[in-house]
Amino acid sequence: MTSKLGLKHIQAIAPYIGGRPISEVAREYGLDEGKIVKLASNENPLGMPQSAKDAMLKAASDLGRYPDSNGFELKNVLAARLGVPTDWITLGNGSNDILELAARVVAQTGDEVIFSKHAFAVYPLATQAVGAKAIEVAATAMYGHDLPAMLAAVKASGDKAKLVFVANPNNPTGSYLTAKEIEAFLLAVPSDVLVVLDEAYNEYLTPEQRYDAIAWVKRFPNMILSRSFSKAYGLAGLRIGYGVAQPALTDLLNRIRQPFNVNSLAQAAAIAAFQDTEFLQQGFELNRAGYEQLTQAFDELHLAYLPSAGNFVLVQVGEDDQAGARINLALLKRGIIVRPVGNYGLPQWLRISIGLPEENAAFIDALKDILAQK
Repeated sequence: MTSKLGLKHIQAIAPYIGGRPISEVAREYGLDEGKIVKLASNENPLGMPQSAKDAMLKAASDLGRYPDSNGFELKNVLAARLGVPTDWITLGNGSNDILELAARVVAQTGDEVIFSKHAFAVYPLATQAVGAKAIEVAATAMYGHDLPAMLAAVKASGDKAKLVFVANPNNPTGSYLTAKEIEAFLLAVPSDVLVVLDEAYNEYLTPEQRYDAIAWVKRFPNMILSRSFSKAYGLAGLRIGYGVAQPALTDLLNRIRQPFNVNSLAQAAAIAAFQDTEFLQQGFELNRAGYEQLTQAFDELHLAYLPSAGNFVLVQVGEDDQAGARINLALLKRGIIVRPVGNYGLPQWLRISIGLPEENAAFIDALKDILAQK
């Protein structure tokens, strides 16, 4: 029986489904958890840095008290590095929290939110949650953001467009936008339209790809920069991210965020991880080596893949629309968890998170075996 409770735009939302947990796959296929390789959720294969573990354990002695709702110490560490005042920073329960807060701040029923096809699945979910209309703009030939087309969509909407999500690098395609492209877009977007630059994978950019996004926040009062501690910093299980924007926007975000949205352990771990430059560099180098390991194998297997600026690679595993699901199932039965992306309109592809060398090798061996049996 269908419940009559709930607003129609909420009932229409298809809940976000994350990468399958190791324990679930072990139960379903009768596998040993210790032998399962998970390359599905773009997690850091190094796990949490020891510095963050130590800080978290120290903070655990005071868990009978509420966390600092304002995140004073963490904001000060972030502000010092980023070169902005602390009141430009909003802490979130993962950067996902920042994305949803942004939608709630500016959009409601009758408004439009614009994003690219093949972009992060949370963008349409955040849009639907506030009752706004999602405008999905066709991607480029290489499955990346077509910023001129997105700008045209903003202008075509009249005064209905309230928010644009731009991911760089983009998940799940790994596509990358240059600083010149982003800056030109920011200059052209009307000042009453909010632009969220989602940089969850920013730390994986090469030195040649990097740019000063904080300088744009200082220039554009209609911009929010969103970043995460889940990927490069290894804190996915603690759920912590942050947004950077001018005070008028952060004031609005803080009016609607939950008062204790970031717990004490997450704040302590983030302070330590953000300052652990050695761990960050180790992860960056491991990621570049893993990218070469995976793409070399794909070349040998004559499989198409997309150049990626993140910690994952999107690879085409067949020509038919069941290919991704079919190969994914075969990998699961061998204890390899990857990410099918049919829900992103890419049913022939799989997204492979870059893991440790031995994890990448286990995936490659399993994929070779599966493809050889076709």
